[in-house]
Amino acid sequence: MNAYTPQFFSFFKPHRALAFGLFLASALGLSGQSSAQSGDTQRILFFGDSLTAGYGIDPALAYPALIQQRLDTAGTPAKVVVGAVSGDTSAGGLRRINWMLRQPIDIFVLALGANDGLRGIDPADTEKNLQAIIDRVKAKEPATKIVIAGMRMPPSLGNDYIAAFAEIFPKLAKTNDATLIPFLLEGVGGEIDLNLADRIHPNPAGHKILATTVWAALDGLLEE
Repeated sequence: MNAYTPQFFSFFKPHRALAFGLFLASALGLSGQSSAQSGDTQRILFFGDSLTAGYGIDPALAYPALIQQRLDTAGTPAKVVVGAVSGDTSAGGLRRINWMLRQPIDIFVLALGANDGLRGIDPADTEKNLQAIIDRVKAKEPATKIVIAGMRMPPSLGNDYIAAFAEIFPKLAKTNDATLIPFLLEGVGGEIDLNLADRIHPNPAGHKILATTVWAALDGLLEE
């Protein structure tokens, strides 16, 4: 994988073009029982920033949509719900999570935090916000399975900060008995051929790799 550059990570900065992804759901009654347990279609909520929103490409080519395609091909009764805002931080996610939990969720993929790092926010504060998001998910849907997508910071931020930031994600995964994706952009970040012309955002080919990475984490969590 190529060395990171400040430009590579700059895509997490606020574009503020509120890119909420497709919210695939019908109005279901709220209950403590997951849809998978009740025999209904499972719902997977992808909660993140520009990567999850498919910034710069057709959302139909972004990794959450590709996950839906895999589910459909496999005949797995599951629907993808995308709750992504370009440039969002952990604090922003905490403010909007309740809105996204208006209906049952079976699997929750948390892909936030990178913007916090680029702004130099104390990793302890980022961890606190992400944990609060997870707590709200668990309070609303105790049976929800949690997936945490890890991210890394560029060397320019200093070794101490990089290390503290990197520790957030495995720590949260351990604390919450969650599935960890060590690095969401594994094999894609910094690769010119897998990103848009800005060399920042994954292109459709890059999103295919992201989908494979995420699918590996989801595969064992899905109910047949």
